[in-house]
Amino acid sequence: MDSATIDLLDLDRFQRQEHHEMFRRLRAEAPVWWQEHPTSRGFWNVVKHADVVEVGRDPERFSSEVGGVGLLDPGQTRMSDLRGLILTEMDPPKHTRYRLLVNKGFTPRMIGMLEHHLRFRAELIVDNVIERGSCDLVNDIAAELPLQAIAEIMGVPQDERHLLFDWSNRMIGADDPEYATSPTEGRTAAAELAAYINDLAKQRRASPRDDIVTRLINAEIAGDRLTEEEFDLFILLLTIGGNETTRYTTSAGVLALLEHPEQHGLLRADVDGRLDTAVEEFLRWASPVYMFRRTATVDTELRGQPIAAGDKVVEWYVSANRDEDVFEDPFRFDVTRSPNPQVAFGGGGPHFCLGANLARMQLRIMFREILERMRDLEAAGPAEILRSNFISGVKHLPVRFAPGRRRHRAGV
Repeated sequence: MDSATIDLLDLDRFQRQEHHEMFRRLRAEAPVWWQEHPTSRGFWNVVKHADVVEVGRDPERFSSEVGGVGLLDPGQTRMSDLRGLILTEMDPPKHTRYRLLVNKGFTPRMIGMLEHHLRFRAELIVDNVIERGSCDLVNDIAAELPLQAIAEIMGVPQDERHLLFDWSNRMIGADDPEYATSPTEGRTAAAELAAYINDLAKQRRASPRDDIVTRLINAEIAGDRLTEEEFDLFILLLTIGGNETTRYTTSAGVLALLEHPEQHGLLRADVDGRLDTAVEEFLRWASPVYMFRRTATVDTELRGQPIAAGDKVVEWYVSANRDEDVFEDPFRFDVTRSPNPQVAFGGGGPHFCLGANLARMQLRIMFREILERMRDLEAAGPAEILRSNFISGVKHLPVRFAPGRRRHRAGV
């Protein structure tokens, strides 16, 4: 297949939303396809749902730790080599041990306690714009609940939550001109966030609280505890993963409703009955994480295509979520779609998203507020898309709606 028409390294094509057509062709013509890289080794692209699931569930053949999860090789990345030190770049049994420890902060009790609090916060978020009748859906609505949730979970003062917003934007948006003001911006933001996390841990050791930072500092299984470096890197991962992905699923979901008014009407007519299935469709449609890379540990094959030990293998979740063999009419946005085996959280296996239940809960809460209170919602300008082939993001979406009344007095 001609790389002049298929180029998965062209970030501008992703920003223009042309990647769906590239992946449609690959699924039909070359489902395990090799692409050269101008500054690193080339990589295999896995684009079918079944293959993405197979690769994700077989860490013995396809490692996260051997070469990391980014397209570049270790030593070429903006950040230091985190293989074996951060949850996304570990293999079992190390990954299993680490996950057992961090699970201590994500118990059903902890998530349940958070839900009531986040419902109240979602009401306040809409209160802050409802009288105006217009806003930037991303900055004013979609970004706020995950930011406030992460601040709550970490015990970060709410008036400092936008520090987390800024750091995660600069790290994830390092290839987007709006966020990357210098070639080293991503590394600088990571260092600033790491220093903040380290200081937060020192505060919790001196003065424990009922938050995830304190729980993780003290988490212990059979005498095993997180090292200081492991703790710092997990909180860094939580800050990015718990903020960016839920924000962008919310904004992409709202944009999809605006572009498909019949689906918007269908969902509003029965929010209680359809919200759960709609959330799964928002996740499928948004695919907030486009891909992760693995490394083949042995000579193997996929769909008859030989893959050599040491080769990079990239799982494209965004393509798997539009696979014609799995989803009927996959380019149709359908809030009633069921079943919906979307792989936005990774498709199973050891790296299935730790925060999946928290993300679903936030999406249900925020969309209920939007659907019930932001009446006559419509776009007030074009959506702006993040320039990235790693994170799928609507970074700005101006909207207008019928002004309404606050539920709580100003200043609550």
